[in-house]
Amino acid sequence: MSSAATPISPATRRAVLLLSFATFSSMAAQRLCDAMLPELARVFAVSLADAARVVSVFAVVYGLCQLFYGPLGDRLGKYRIVTWATLGCSVGSVLAIFVGSLDMLVLARMLVALGAAAIIPLSLAWIGDAVAYEQRQATLARVGLGTTLGITGGQLLGGVFTDTLGWRWAFGFMTVLFGVVGLLLWRDGRRQRAEQARASLQAPPEQRPGFVPQAWQIISGRWSRVVLVVALIEGASGFGVLAIWASHLHRVLGLSLSASGAIVALFGLGGMLYMALARFLIPRLGEHGLARQGVILLGLSAAVIAFTPVWWPSVPASLLAGFGFFMFHNTMQTNATQMAPAARGTAVSLFASFLFMGQSIGVLLAAALVAQVGSAAVIAGGAAVLVGVGLYFARALHRRHELLLQAA
Repeated sequence: MSSAATPISPATRRAVLLLSFATFSSMAAQRLCDAMLPELARVFAVSLADAARVVSVFAVVYGLCQLFYGPLGDRLGKYRIVTWATLGCSVGSVLAIFVGSLDMLVLARMLVALGAAAIIPLSLAWIGDAVAYEQRQATLARVGLGTTLGITGGQLLGGVFTDTLGWRWAFGFMTVLFGVVGLLLWRDGRRQRAEQARASLQAPPEQRPGFVPQAWQIISGRWSRVVLVVALIEGASGFGVLAIWASHLHRVLGLSLSASGAIVALFGLGGMLYMALARFLIPRLGEHGLARQGVILLGLSAAVIAFTPVWWPSVPASLLAGFGFFMFHNTMQTNATQMAPAARGTAVSLFASFLFMGQSIGVLLAAALVAQVGSAAVIAGGAAVLVGVGLYFARALHRRHELLLQAA
């Protein structure tokens, strides 16, 4: 089926753009503290592993809340929940500005995570509802620009603000960002609701099963279990270990926090480059080819980051690592949107829950293992795990597509 058969309307394109702004804000909030960790450890007189709680606790809360937001989005409207969650993140960011202890900063980060948890999974689920499958991976790649820019922006802003005005200013910036994006979403959401009311005044309310039956329907599916377990490992070995990249460059190669954050931010820029080229790569490589070649590129690039004795090879390595990672991650997202079309919000939220619970596990393990084996071994080991699971997923995708073709 060609994309021309089911064109994406201008209103949907506008909504996708606003959701990209929201996903940027959510991901920037997640990665904002990565480059801050050495400074937070110094300011609050704690170890790096203790300071890493501002990352790991955020990820734990973020992951657990997926179980709540998925069913809520299916019932009350995914776009509406994203809007109010974005505005709520602005409140949590205000509190982070004025904290006086690490524990209070962790608490403020928990409040931001409560809202940020809704944004990315419900944005993906909304796209799954609004965009036909043949165009979905390319559309998810476009909205993924917001996510990857958020990685870039969060890493870079965290390092730059910490080195210049101070780490508290980073949270001030996020306060304004979340507030503006939330208001734009609220305005567009009012337009959407007005159009839906005119189009379906007499439509009967849709009856949906409860969360437990929906979750069981998803988890009991063999392919869904594969996607969810791979997401858990991806979160731990990919996003989780990424949190120590900036600290590794700072400590091992002697770079400033700003320079370290800027280099790691190239990971997000590499993801942006993939998003820009996705519409050419998707039909050429297919889903299994994207997954396979993406993790191989990531693994090679992470090895350079881990073991280079000088700083400059880390620049192209970080860029290529992001490109490879998002080749794989975009394929994972697309499969997550199709696990349970009748309960897409719950399905994608379960996917995000596994992903970010994996991230929290990865952050805790990485921070603990750095003291035992060194940051280079942790980065290389995390990449090796992700390469292994990525190759397995690529093979599973290939077999699944062959079976579907035979069945057709």
